[in-house]
Amino acid sequence: MSGGTLVAGIGNVFLGDDGFGVEAVRALSAHPLPDGVEVLDFGVRGVHLAYQLLDGYDTLVLVDATARGGAPGTLYLIEADGPGAAPQGGAVLDGHHMSPDAVLALLDTLCAGTGTTPPRRTLVVGCEPASVEEGIGLSPLVAAAVPGAVRMVLDLLRDETATPPRALRRTP
Repeated sequence: MSGGTLVAGIGNVFLGDDGFGVEAVRALSAHPLPDGVEVLDFGVRGVHLAYQLLDGYDTLVLVDATARGGAPGTLYLIEADGPGAAPQGGAVLDGHHMSPDAVLALLDTLCAGTGTTPPRRTLVVGCEPASVEEGIGLSPLVAAAVPGAVRMVLDLLRDETATPPRALRRTP
């Protein structure tokens, strides 16, 4: 999919609230989506996400548990800086610990010399977890945040895919 938007659910469903991204994209998949939007559950398969991004998406929306110190269930919208938004130092390839920043670093490495570019815009819809201990299922506060995250992503998609009409330009 060249030029579209990828919404990627990330997380480990065996670590409680870390499965937030997976649950949120599952709920999002029940909604009609604008043309050019693809929603996929990547779980803990960060390497697969990096290779998927080589298809040339314009916008990436990551949905993930995001510990930032707020109350459990708090939703965050984070815009990553610049193309690729990768941390300095290159990619560390570890299929079991591919955090979003490691995925973006790997993507920058994969794109180098191929003519492929990372997404122009990378957003994270995150939720403050209550617990990421072993166990299946979201805590009540994080589960209650899933519908709000779905609304947030749908609003982002509406804004991202709404292109203002171009002004007609006359040439003399």
